[in-house]
Amino acid sequence: MDRRQHRAGRTVVAVGIMLGLGAGATGCSGSGAAAEDVKGGGDPLAVLRRAADTLRGAGSSRATTSMEMATGGTRVTIRGQGAYDYRHRFGRLTVVLPEDPAGTSEHRPITELLAPGALFMKNRGAGVPADKWVRVDTTTLSDGNLVTGGATDPYAAAEVLRGTREATYLGRTAVGGTAVRHYRGTADLNSASRLASAENRQALAAAAKGFATAEVPFDAYLDDQGRIRKLRQRFSFVNGRQQTPVAVASTTLLYDFGAPADVRLPRSADIYAGRIAEDGRRPGH
Repeated sequence: MDRRQHRAGRTVVAVGIMLGLGAGATGCSGSGAAAEDVKGGGDPLAVLRRAADTLRGAGSSRATTSMEMATGGTRVTIRGQGAYDYRHRFGRLTVVLPEDPAGTSEHRPITELLAPGALFMKNRGAGVPADKWVRVDTTTLSDGNLVTGGATDPYAAAEVLRGTREATYLGRTAVGGTAVRHYRGTADLNSASRLASAENRQALAAAAKGFATAEVPFDAYLDDQGRIRKLRQRFSFVNGRQQTPVAVASTTLLYDFGAPADVRLPRSADIYAGRIAEDGRRPGH
């Protein structure tokens, strides 16, 4: 990728998906949990830290994502739906952007392909031809692509749990008709990056430095096989246009385990290498 394409890719993610749209509970240590809770939910720290490995063993699933951000009195939600292959770290999501505040502008759904070290987007707009993809090197993103892509990579989200520092088992409930165990805790991105797979290690290390805090509060819902069914994580970053940190809540729902995840990466000839329009919005300016 040449320097112009690299710079364009970083701009389109930061401006066009999450940051541009925003222009307008810590638990106790698992060792201190009641004996009954430990018996019902296992050792919270051990269960959560191996959740990513359990997903890899599951092979693949369907996924639904949502990302909420409130800033300047405006709340926006970006939604995605698709499938993910945990063994090969490939995913495909259709991401739907919210309407403009005035409700006068419609956004075409964006197709996102998730791959180790890369994010591909189609129907991005902003001067990109309709038949072209934009490729972003996710290892260069200051958030590790946990936020600015508009959808958190499901496997990267699970790998954040490798850095779980404290957690509490809150009991049994249900998600989508499936019995699950509810855990609440806090993960540390520095620890997660050291324990993550080679594909996510650099990205999570960048996120640990790029966010306002490396601590990630979360609520995780795991089924009796230890597979994540629902994961809600809260990130905090500093938008260059304001001093106070912006809170982002990312929720991932996983279901239909074993469903195929058909992901075909675009050919080099189908990747756009031109300049991306910024619409007058640039973080930090």
